[in-house]
Amino acid sequence: MADMTPVRTKMPEQDPRVRNKNFSEVALGYTPEMAVSEAQRCLNCKNRPCVSGCPVNVQIPDFIAHVAEGDFEGAYKVISMTSSLPAVCGRVCPQELQCEGKCVRGIKGESVGIGRLERFVADWHRENGKDKEVDIKHNGKKVAVIGAGPAGLTCAGDLARRGYEVTVFEAFHIAGGVLVYGIPEFRLPKSVVAHEVEGLKKLGVNIMTDMVIGKVLTVDEIEKMGFDAVFIGSGAGLPMFMGIEGEDALGVYSANEFLTRINLMKAYIDGYDTPLKKMERVAVIGGGNVAMDAARCAKRLGTKHVYVIYRRGEAEMPARREEVCHAKEEEIEFRFLCNPVRVISDENYRVTGIECVKMQLGEPDASGRRRPEPVAGSEFTVDVDAVIMALGTSPNPLLTNTARDIEVNSRGCIIVDENMQTSKENVYSGGDAVSGAATVIDAMGAGKRAAAAIDEKLKNQK
Repeated sequence: MADMTPVRTKMPEQDPRVRNKNFSEVALGYTPEMAVSEAQRCLNCKNRPCVSGCPVNVQIPDFIAHVAEGDFEGAYKVISMTSSLPAVCGRVCPQELQCEGKCVRGIKGESVGIGRLERFVADWHRENGKDKEVDIKHNGKKVAVIGAGPAGLTCAGDLARRGYEVTVFEAFHIAGGVLVYGIPEFRLPKSVVAHEVEGLKKLGVNIMTDMVIGKVLTVDEIEKMGFDAVFIGSGAGLPMFMGIEGEDALGVYSANEFLTRINLMKAYIDGYDTPLKKMERVAVIGGGNVAMDAARCAKRLGTKHVYVIYRRGEAEMPARREEVCHAKEEEIEFRFLCNPVRVISDENYRVTGIECVKMQLGEPDASGRRRPEPVAGSEFTVDVDAVIMALGTSPNPLLTNTARDIEVNSRGCIIVDENMQTSKENVYSGGDAVSGAATVIDAMGAGKRAAAAIDEKLKNQK
């Protein structure tokens, strides 16, 4: 009989006024007792609606049943059958819109904490479990994967388990993609990502770093190295800007640059020679998860006032509710229904402020959200010494510009067919390179589907 407690087991967290001064993980994780208690809230529904909400098809009721019995290693085995990065997914997936959003318990109370349980299981295995040697029978075929982010790593892991010799080409000096350069340590510790990557290496995945495809090698050159297929999971790392006056002043960052300096180049650690100016007042433009990450990082660097400026209202923000709540607890200041029109700078071209206009919501636009419209004569100025643009990203054209037979759309995203194959034979793609900036779990789902498509095509070829 399931525990019918309507409220989920609370996740312990650092105190907000302590954590906004450090980069240690905010959520502290369940104890074994908490995990068992939460797992016992699961109804183990016959039609499994939660599974239908998971892009990588984790058999959620099965792993939760193991947790409820205290069999944490058994739970991990269930998760790892379909997910290559469980410790990552348990931390950064938008479960409230996916598995937990379909949980029956959410109808008359709070859904089961599926993400929290997945995180617990993955962490327990990392600290207590023993990875067995995997005996994989190789099929003699080779696949190249471009990009060691969520899509590429998932595709690589799935193909390796199927017997393929997989080589991953990664532009940065370490694997992980957005997991290491984009998501802050306080949400996703880099040691967690490194452990997941090591697990893929144990499957035989070869990861080559400092390989900027389109510069070091082209897709055509990779094909000539004897690979039977290529998967492009290069992500969407090209930042967007507003195109407003003064946007090129000193002290204006893209969120990508700002977060990369902090996360990958460790600007938050004393002693690292990574340039990042001391900031007193910062404006972060945008309302998504990246904006929350940038704002919370700025606060942790000692910035006295961090303003999130967003052109719609709080209800329209695309950021996860949990991230918005955490940001508010950490004393991030929100300016809703505002939009920048000009960056102000001094005679040395250094940022001194940002001019904004108040907005009002009109009719819904193509996204289904009400369109923001400026209020005439409502301009005002916010004094800041830095501006961080968190407006979204698009795929970097470097790769596709050197592979002109790979078709892209007007946004620079790679076009694929129903089997995730590009316009170039035996070259596949998925994740943000195809969809534009999306979630980690969506990219993983794309990598998983591409691996299945590649296998289906190659397994019958001699």
